[in-house]
Amino acid sequence: MTLRHLAVTSAVCTLAALGLAGCGSSSSSSSTSPSTTGPQISIVNGASLLTTTAFSPNPMNVSVGGSVTWVNNDTTTHDARADNGSFDTGNIAARSSATVKFSTAGTFTYKCTIHPNMVASIVVQ
Repeated sequence: MTLRHLAVTSAVCTLAALGLAGCGSSSSSSSTSPSTTGPQISIVNGASLLTTTAFSPNPMNVSVGGSVTWVNNDTTTHDARADNGSFDTGNIAARSSATVKFSTAGTFTYKCTIHPNMVASIVVQ
């Protein structure tokens, strides 16, 4: 490889990496670090054996345009999916979190689809 070819290849790789870092947007995201700011809902330890107390607080109140972060404090994977399909956190592993932004006012009931007895609601005003 020539020095010029190496320089061009390096520049292309750098631009591609920068482009990938700036791509994508979503109303929900997952992370392995539950240290977040803003309203949080805890998926409590032993949640799969609970019903309306599996997600805390329940209900959660949030402003239109606000985000809510679910923090899984249990030892097993859970999710949170709106009954009307308006949001889905995807699977949240133990000690991980997922965030959803709420753009529309309303009351959104949801459950863990892995453990459907786990139910809660979010009131967006």
